Amino acid sequence: MSGAGTRRREAPDRPPRASATSAVEVRRSSRRSRTVSAYREGDRTIVLIPARMSEAEEQRWVGVMLDRLAAQESRRVLGDGELAERAERLSAQYFEGRARPASVRWVTNQNTRWGSCTPAEGSIRLSHRLQGMPEYVVDYVLVHELAHLLVPGHGPRFWRLLEAYPRTERARGYLEGVVAADRLPQLPAARGE
Repeated sequence: MSGAGTRRREAPDRPPRASATSAVEVRRSSRRSRTVSAYREGDRTIVLIPARMSEAEEQRWVGVMLDRLAAQESRRVLGDGELAERAERLSAQYFEGRARPASVRWVTNQNTRWGSCTPAEGSIRLSHRLQGMPEYVVDYVLVHELAHLLVPGHGPRFWRLLEAYPRTERARGYLEGVVAADRLPQLPAARGE
């Protein structure tokens, strides 16, 4: 026990969700009657729940709160500096640090492509339309453009490089879905709306 009426314990093992955290700590409180909340504390996620909750309710709420935190974090817009740091980490992780962009930034003038790369200059530009999409999708586009620093075209060597990123197919499917949704006809508004 820690604090008046508060019990701490580790949440049961579960597969990690779309976050970078490695541990979940559940804190039960007798003073908390109905509300559930969660926040990040270093590499841990703290979930605060009422003491009276059953184990099943706890598990459900831990899952809900992890999903909410992941959604909030994916909506947070990275600045150009953070985007460059992310590209550096991805290059180290998937290309042994060989892809070294001179600049990585968001742009608002790319409406028909998700990203672009000028290998001669070492510059990578990502469309602002990616902002708010899941992290794995932004990472895929970054990895794609980083690969162009090593292999300029879209030949077999290029696609072999992208095989290193495990969520390539999922991210491509997500982006294809976004493009398809944009092409759907807009339904006329119902009368009175």
